Amino acid sequence: MSSIKLVLQDPVIVRDFLRTRTPYETAKTALFFYFVITQSLKFCRHVQARGITDSLRDSWTWTYKQALLLALKVPSVQKDVQQQLNKARLDIEGKLVPQGVNVSRHLVLPDEGKSMEWIIAEMEKMDGELGTHADWKHGKLSGAVYHGGDDLSRIIVAAFERYTVSNPLHPDVFPAIRKMEAEIVSMCLRMYNNPDGAGTMTSGGTESIVMAIKTYRDWAREVKGITEPEMIVPATAHAAFDKGAAYMKVKVHLVPVDPVTRKVNIKRVRRAINRNTILLVGSAVNFPDGNQDDIIVLGELAAKHNIGLHVDCCLGSFIVPFLEKAGLSDGEDGGAKYKLSPFDFRVRGVTSISCDTHKYGFAPKGSSVIMYRDAALRRHQYYITPYWTGGVYASPSLSGSRPGALIAGTWAAMQYMGSDGYLKSCREIVSCARTIANTITNSIPELYVLGSPPASVVAFGSKSPEVNVHEVGDAMSKKGWHLNALTGPAAVHIACTRLTLPLVDTFIADLKDSVQQAKLAPSGKGTMVALYGLGQSSPVGPDMVSEVATMFLDTLYKA
Repeated sequence: MSSIKLVLQDPVIVRDFLRTRTPYETAKTALFFYFVITQSLKFCRHVQARGITDSLRDSWTWTYKQALLLALKVPSVQKDVQQQLNKARLDIEGKLVPQGVNVSRHLVLPDEGKSMEWIIAEMEKMDGELGTHADWKHGKLSGAVYHGGDDLSRIIVAAFERYTVSNPLHPDVFPAIRKMEAEIVSMCLRMYNNPDGAGTMTSGGTESIVMAIKTYRDWAREVKGITEPEMIVPATAHAAFDKGAAYMKVKVHLVPVDPVTRKVNIKRVRRAINRNTILLVGSAVNFPDGNQDDIIVLGELAAKHNIGLHVDCCLGSFIVPFLEKAGLSDGEDGGAKYKLSPFDFRVRGVTSISCDTHKYGFAPKGSSVIMYRDAALRRHQYYITPYWTGGVYASPSLSGSRPGALIAGTWAAMQYMGSDGYLKSCREIVSCARTIANTITNSIPELYVLGSPPASVVAFGSKSPEVNVHEVGDAMSKKGWHLNALTGPAAVHIACTRLTLPLVDTFIADLKDSVQQAKLAPSGKGTMVALYGLGQSSPVGPDMVSEVATMFLDTLYKA
C-alpha cells in the first residue's frame, strides 16, 4: 500500500504514465472517474439523509420486492392475481357507475339541443341514480364539502352568472376579474401577515404546491447554480409535494415525524440538508392527522442555509389565521394540548405559504392562493416565452385560460363572510373538533388521538389489540359516514366542517357503537380493511394498491 502511495506521489512516474495513454483513453478514464465520483456523492447524500439503518432497510425491501414481483410472473400466480384485480374492478364500478334499465347514458351529442327544463330534470335524475348515500347534504362527511350556507351559495351563483364567459387571460376585456384576483391575493397576504408580499391564484392546493416547487427549482438554478435539486418533506406532508417533485424532477427526501407529537423530526431534517437542497416543507396543519410542524425551527434552518421554506396551509386556510383572535391558539390545559405555534410570514425563514380559499374560505371549488415573501421570488413561478409565432406568451401559473367566474365567486364569498364571519366559523368548527378529540381521549379507551391537533382535523388510531381501527372506519361507513383512512400508523380521520356542527353527538354515538362492533364482530371485508390491509401485506402491497387506484381512476371516465 505504501509503495502505491509513493508511486502516485512521484510526478515523473505519473507524467510518464499519462504520456503512454492516447487522448481517447485519457478522456475515457476521466469520464469513468467523473461518473464514479458523482454517483458516490449522490449515494453519500442519500445515506446521510436517510440514515444507514433506513438505507439498509430500503435496500432489503427493494430486493424482496423484486423477488416477489418475479414470483408473480408465474402463470398460475398471475392468473389468481388477475382474478382478484378483476373482482376489485367490478366492485369499484358497482359503487361508482349506475346500472339498470332506467339509467340514461348520453354518449353522443343529441341531434337537437335540449330545453332548460329537460336538462334540470335529467340532472335531478342523475343525482339519485346511486341512491341517497351519495347526498352530501346529510353532513356525514370528512371535509369534501365546505358549505358556507344557502345564502352564500346563491351569492356565488349570482357571481357565476355575471362573469360566466370571463377569462383573466384577457385583463383588458375583463378588468373587474383582474382586480378581483389581485384583491383576493392581497386579502390572503394580510391574513397571513405579509401585506408587502406577492402571490397568485391557482386551481387548488395541488397546483399551489406544484407552483411553489417550480418556483424554488428555477430560483435555485438561477441564483445558486443548482442543477440537481432536492427538497426535504415530512412524511405527513400532502402527496402533492411528491407529485410536484415528480413533475419538476426534484429529488424528495421524506423525513419521518415524531410518533407522539406528529411533528417532523428536526434532527433528521438537519441531517438531510446538503448543497443541492432548495426547499424545506412544513404543514400548518397537515392533512393526515391535523397536526402542525415546528415552523419556527424549520424557519431557522431555512434562513441559515439560504433555502426556501414552504408552509402548507391549504387545509388550515381560513382556520389557523383566526385561532389567535378566537382565543383558541393557546390550546387547553395550559397549552398542554391543541396549542398552535407561530406559522405565518412573521416567522423568520418562511418564504411561501399555500392557502385554499375553497376549503374553510367557502369559495367555489377550484380556487387557491400561493403566497411569497416578495415579488422577486414570485417571478420564478411565471412562464414566459417571447419566441412563439403567436406572439409573446406569459402566464402566472399552469393554466393559460382560467375561469373568471371562479375568481368572482371566490371574491364574493370572501366579501360576504368578512373577518367576523370567518372568526365565528373558526370558533365553531375548532370547538367541534376538540369536543370529538376530548371525547375520544376521555370516553373511548380503545382509541387514541394522534398528536395534539390545534385546528379542525381529528385522527384516531387503536391502542387495543382487539380493535382494528380500519374495521371501525368500515363500521362508520355502514352508518353513512364518509371518513378518511390513514396509514403509518393505521388510523381514521374526520375533518370537521360547518356540516359537522349539528352532528357531533351523532358522530360520537356512532363511533362508540362502531368500536364495539369492530371489537366483538369484525367483518374483515370492509373497504378500508381490504385496501389498506393489502397495502401493508408485503413489499408488493403498495404496487397492488396502485393498480387498484388506477382502476378507480379509469372508472371515473366510464360513461
